[in-house]
Amino acid sequence: MRAPEFWQGDGGIWPLLLAPLAHAYGAAGAARHALTEPVKVSVPVICVGNLVTGGAGKTPVALALGAYFEALGKEVHFLTRGYGGSERGPVRVDRGRHGVAEIGDEALLLAARAPTWVARNRVSGAEAAADDGAGIVVMDDGFQNPALAKDVSLLVVDGGFGFGNGRVIPAGPLREPVETGLGRASAVVLIGEDARGVEERIAMARARLGRTPPVLGAKLAPGAGAREIAGRPVVAFAGIGRPEKFFATLEEIGCPLSATHAFADHHLYTSDEVMAICEEAHGLEALPVTTGKDYVRLPESARPMVKVLGVELEWSDEAALGAVLAPLLGDG
Repeated sequence: MRAPEFWQGDGGIWPLLLAPLAHAYGAAGAARHALTEPVKVSVPVICVGNLVTGGAGKTPVALALGAYFEALGKEVHFLTRGYGGSERGPVRVDRGRHGVAEIGDEALLLAARAPTWVARNRVSGAEAAADDGAGIVVMDDGFQNPALAKDVSLLVVDGGFGFGNGRVIPAGPLREPVETGLGRASAVVLIGEDARGVEERIAMARARLGRTPPVLGAKLAPGAGAREIAGRPVVAFAGIGRPEKFFATLEEIGCPLSATHAFADHHLYTSDEVMAICEEAHGLEALPVTTGKDYVRLPESARPMVKVLGVELEWSDEAALGAVLAPLLGDG
């Protein structure tokens, strides 16, 4: 499903009509945190989460953190729920054996970087990673799950979407009120230009909280595949939280967009869908191009026909990131 348009702005009657349900949703989340005693595991845990439903860039941040810790000689393991997959876990991902149907798309991307565990029960997953030799566990999502104690929690915010209309599900895209989430965050990772007043909103929350987490700037830059695709006409398709971000990245490397196709987040492609896109691209003398996250959701037989453009996260100030992560490294 695609997010409703009214989640992005204040207009319309739906946010007001859905306000009672939003209040109940927020109250249920608050009660869950109040009644749960987090379990501390034997290794440091860093959580990469967000406040809104859909994609904000959590997985690229998790991958960047994996690279950061690996450069410091740390044994990093990723932990994810395996959204969209049937596997309950805890299970260590085997990219030769597991597919999207079992473990979801994010797990396959993470496993290409470092050992990755899928577990519906985050505590069991973190314990399994620790038993397997993890020195640090980087958890993709799970910020709203209080079961596992986090040593550092990063809130990822898309600068182009921000906090949407600022309302809680179903009246808006928020999983919990902004102030509540900021109160548990070690830092905010703001990806891209702040077009929605995110930093102003965080500053407003300071009066209520007494403090707010530091903001770490970052951007998504073209990665693997960029050199092969750059400057060529493309038919772009993506089933991610905000497909328009992917389309903008293609334009950034000089690719004329002959056509674009936006699908729902985590969309599982059929052979007919991919074939139709490839035929369209052939007729337009363009390349069919998608994201790395979408690529693993294509039928295996269709993958050779499609080009992939990866993205990489670049930190604006790595020293500021290091200050936030210091507690995990015994430096703070």
